[in-house]
Amino acid sequence: MVVDVNPHGRTQLDEAALAMLRVRRFTRFRVAPAIYSEALPVEVRAWTVNGEPVPFSHATAQTFEPFELGTAWGRPWDTVWFEVRGEVPSGWNPAETELVVDLGFTADQPGFQAEGTVYRENGTIVKALEPLNAWVPLPDAGPFRLFIEAAANPIVQVPYEYEPTHVGDKATAGTEPIYTLRDVSVARRDLDVWELLQDVATLDGLVDVLPPDGSRRADIIHALVRMVDVMDPDDIAGTAAKGRAALADVLSGTAPDSALIVSAVGHAHIDCAWLWPTRETVRKVARTFSNVLDLIERDPEFIFAASSAQQYAWIKDTQPELFERVRAAVKAGRIRPVGGMWVESDTNMPGGEALVRQFVRGTRFFREEFGVTSNVGWLPDSFGYSGALPQIVRSAGISHFLTQKPSWNETNPMPNSSFLWEGIDGSRLFTHFPPAETYNSDLGAADLARSERKFRQKGAAHNVIALFGWGDGGGGPTREMLGAAQRKRDLDGSPKVQLSDPETFFETAAAELAEPPVWVGEMYLELHRGTLISHARSKRGNRHSEALLRQAELWAATAAVRLGSEYPYEALEKAWERVLLLQFHDILPGTSIAWVHQEAEQQYADLTAELTALVEHSLGQLAGDGNEVLQANAGPLARSGVAAMGVAPASEGGAPDAREDADGFVLSDDRLRVEIDRRGTLVSIVDLTADRELVPAETAGGVLQLFRDAPREWDAWDINDEDKRSRKDLVDPDSIRLDGDAVVVRHAVGTSTIDVRISLADGCLHYAFDIDWHESQKLLKLAFPLDVRADRATSEIQFGHLHRPIHQNTSWDTARFETVAHRWIHVGEPSYGVAIANDVVYGHDIRNGQSPDGTPMTTARLSLVRAPRYPDPGADQGQHTFTVSLRPGGIPEAIADGYAQHLPLRDVRGSAVEPLIEVSDPAILVESVKLAEDRSGDLVVRLYEAHGNRSSATLSTNFAWSGVQTTDLLEDAVSTTTIRGTAEGSTVDVCLRPFELVTLRFASPAR
Repeated sequence: MVVDVNPHGRTQLDEAALAMLRVRRFTRFRVAPAIYSEALPVEVRAWTVNGEPVPFSHATAQTFEPFELGTAWGRPWDTVWFEVRGEVPSGWNPAETELVVDLGFTADQPGFQAEGTVYRENGTIVKALEPLNAWVPLPDAGPFRLFIEAAANPIVQVPYEYEPTHVGDKATAGTEPIYTLRDVSVARRDLDVWELLQDVATLDGLVDVLPPDGSRRADIIHALVRMVDVMDPDDIAGTAAKGRAALADVLSGTAPDSALIVSAVGHAHIDCAWLWPTRETVRKVARTFSNVLDLIERDPEFIFAASSAQQYAWIKDTQPELFERVRAAVKAGRIRPVGGMWVESDTNMPGGEALVRQFVRGTRFFREEFGVTSNVGWLPDSFGYSGALPQIVRSAGISHFLTQKPSWNETNPMPNSSFLWEGIDGSRLFTHFPPAETYNSDLGAADLARSERKFRQKGAAHNVIALFGWGDGGGGPTREMLGAAQRKRDLDGSPKVQLSDPETFFETAAAELAEPPVWVGEMYLELHRGTLISHARSKRGNRHSEALLRQAELWAATAAVRLGSEYPYEALEKAWERVLLLQFHDILPGTSIAWVHQEAEQQYADLTAELTALVEHSLGQLAGDGNEVLQANAGPLARSGVAAMGVAPASEGGAPDAREDADGFVLSDDRLRVEIDRRGTLVSIVDLTADRELVPAETAGGVLQLFRDAPREWDAWDINDEDKRSRKDLVDPDSIRLDGDAVVVRHAVGTSTIDVRISLADGCLHYAFDIDWHESQKLLKLAFPLDVRADRATSEIQFGHLHRPIHQNTSWDTARFETVAHRWIHVGEPSYGVAIANDVVYGHDIRNGQSPDGTPMTTARLSLVRAPRYPDPGADQGQHTFTVSLRPGGIPEAIADGYAQHLPLRDVRGSAVEPLIEVSDPAILVESVKLAEDRSGDLVVRLYEAHGNRSSATLSTNFAWSGVQTTDLLEDAVSTTTIRGTAEGSTVDVCLRPFELVTLRFASPAR
C-alpha cells in the first residue's frame, strides 16, 4: 500500500492504506476498549509462598493480607496467592459477566511470563489466566470468593536477543518483584461489541493477504470504512449492531469449490521443560486443560488434541478433580490423546529401546486411563527425525504422523506436505506437515494464507491441518480463535476452515492422495545442529541410564525366570519414566535454562545409584555365594570369552608393546602399530594384517581442534558451518609422557585443561578424555584424517544404520555438515574400512577431501564439548569424560566396538550364569530382555537385524516356556512370517528383513 516517500522522509500512502489506518485506529482505540461496558472493584488480599509451589489446601489456610492494585508482586519463580472477594450485581446476564485480571502481562509474550490458576472456594479449578486469555466466568448474581495462584515466571526469551540470562537459575534470578497487579475487576462483556471485534479482525486480516488490486479486497475495505462511518465513537455499545450490519455482506461471501480445506484442531504445544523447570510445566498443563474444558462447554464442535502421557499423568497426580473432567472429555471425544508417547522426545539421540518405551509407556497410559489408542504420531517440534522412526511408530500401532519442524530448514524446503515416509527397514508412514508452518496458529488470515501458499500438493489434494492455540502456557485455544474459525467456515478470500480432529483429517488426507510421493530415510533438520553437543553431561547421563536400564531388566528377568525372584516392575517403570521425561526435546538436546539441566544431572546421578543397585542385586542372586572372579556381559555379542548376556570368566588379551623413542612414542600389538609424535598427534597407524597405512601423508591424526562457536542466533541450538574457518589445532601440549602402556597428553586452553590417555588393546586404538572445561562459545572436536577413499559415511542410529553422502554435490549435502550417530561411525572402500566408536558422542562431522600431496582421504571428526551462553550461560562448564576407539574393520566390527563402549563388562563374584537366549547369527542382535508389561510373567525378547541384510538365525533358549508369539511393541500378538517353521523345545528359527525390528513373547509355563 506504500506508494512513495517524499523528500522529507514521510511515507505517502494510497487511498486504501489511508482508509485502513482510519479503520485500525478506530478499532484499537474505540471498539476494543468498549468490550467491557461496566467494571466493578473487588477486594484483593494476598499471601506470598516464598518458595516452591504449594497445594491449594496449604495456601488457603494461610493469613492473607490486603493487596492494592498497582502494587508489585512476585520475585522470579515465586508464587503469590490472591484471594478475591466481590459481588455480581443482580440483573447482569451470566453469559456476559466475567472477572478480568491483569497480573502485569506483556501481550506479545503468551506462555513466557506470569500465569495464573483460578480456584473456587472448594479447591476446584475454574480457569487459567494468561496474557491473551485473562478472563474468568463468574457465578450468577451475588457474592463470590475465588483464589488466584499467580506464578511469577520471569521472561527468559526476548525475541532475537539470545543473550546470557541470570534468571534461568533460581539461585541467581533475583529477589525483587517483577510484576505489578494492574487490574482485578468484575466486568460486563458487551457481546455485540465482542462479536463486532471478531468480524473486524477477520476482515482486516484478509486485507493484508488478498491481492492488492483485487475487487474482493476493495469490497472489504469499503465495508470496513462503512462500519466506521455508521458507528458513533461515543456510543460504541449502542451502535455495534449497525457496525456489524455494515460488514454482513462481505462476511457472507462464500469460498469457491476449489478452496483449500483447513481442518482446524485445537492444540497447545507445551514443552515439558524449556525456559522453565518441569515443576512449572505441571502447572502450565493444568491451566491449559482448564481453559480447554471451559471452551468445550461453550462450543459443541471444538475438539482439542494433546500428546504426552506424562502431562496427563501430572494432572492425575496433582489435580485429581481436573483429571476426572479430562477423562470425561476424552470419553466424549472432545479431548483426543495423540502421539502415543510419554513425552514429545528428541528422536536423534535416544537409543532404540528408549524410543520404543516412549510409545509403550505412553500408549499403555492412554489405554489404561482412557481406554483409547491414537493412530496419529505427533512430534511437531523435535530437531530432526530418525530414519528408524517409521518402523517404531508403525510397530506401536500408529499409521499416521504429524510434524512441522522441517519447515524450519535453513536451505532446502521439504518437497511435499503430505507423503509416505519410508524408514531404513522399508516401513512406510503417511506423514503430513501443516503448511501454516506453526503449531501455535491463531487461525488468522496470515496463517491461513501461508497454508494455501506453502501447501505443496495443490491440485492433487485440498486438505491440510492447522493446529491452533497458544502454546507453552499461553492458554491454548481461545474463544477468539473459535470466532475466527466460525467466520471462515466458508468465506470468500479464505481457505475453508472446519473444526476437526486429527484422525478424521488423516483419513481424509490419505484417501485423496492415491499415490503419495515417498521420502526415504531420515528427515534431517537443516537447523539446530548444536543440539547434538550442548550440555554433554546430560547426554552422558542419558546414554549411561539407557545402558543401566538394559542391564537391570536383563539380569532381573534372568533371575525371575531362573530363580523365581521377584521382578522389580515398579522400580523399573518409574526409572523408565524419568529417563523418558529427560529425553524431552528441550532437555536432552541441552536447550533449556540452567535450572532444568541442574535437575537433569541430579536425576541421572540418582538413576545411576538406583539402577546399579538393581543390577548388583540381580547379579548377586544369579551368581550365588561362590568366589570365582567373573565378568557379566549384558551386550548382545560375546566379548573376551564371555557369552552374550551371560556371566563367565573373561579371557585376557595380550598386552601391547609401548615405548618411547627420539621422535615420540610407539604402541603396537599383533594387529596395529601406532606412532605418536611429541605434539600428541598420530603420524602413523599401520594395519599389520592388511599392510596398510591409515594416516594420510603429511597429515596428523587424533588432533583436537578448537573452533569459534558464535551462532547467528539460538545459541544452544545452533552451530554454523562458517565457524569452521576459525579452526585451531591443539598441537602444543603442556606435557606428554608414557604411563605404563599408554601415552598421556595434557593440553591447556585458556583456563581449561584436556587430559588424553591414548592406548592400544586387541587391535583397537583407544582415546580416553578427562576435560575440565571453562571456555565460552568454543567448540572442541577430535579429528581423524584417514587414508580411505569414500563418498559416504555410515552412522549407527536406532535399530540399524544409514549411509550419508560426505561430498558436497548438492545443497542438501552441503547443509548436512553436522550429523548424528549413536555408538559408532564407519567410513570405507568396498573391501576396507575404519570403525570409530564412542561411549557418549552424538555429533559428527565427516567429509571427503585430499591430503597435502593430493591423495584422496576422508576426515571424520567427533564433536566433544561446546559452551553456548543462552539460555544457560553456564552450559558445559566443568568436568567431562569421553572415550573413543578406532579400529580397521567393517560394519560388524563397528557394531561390536559400539556395544563394548556402551555395555562394558561388569565384575561379579560367584558362579557362571548361562544366557537365557543365544542367537546363532551375529547379524541378529538382542536389544532387550524383560518381563511382559502386563505382569503375566511372560518373557519378552526384542531383536533387530543390524547388518542391513536379510538374515536368519536360530534362537536357543535356556529356560522353560510354553509357547512363543510375535508381537507388536505393545506386546499384542501380530501375524508375521518372522518365526520360521514350528517353535519347539528350546529353539526358535527366525528370518528378519534388513533392519527389521521383532518382538517375541515367550509364554510362562505357569500360564
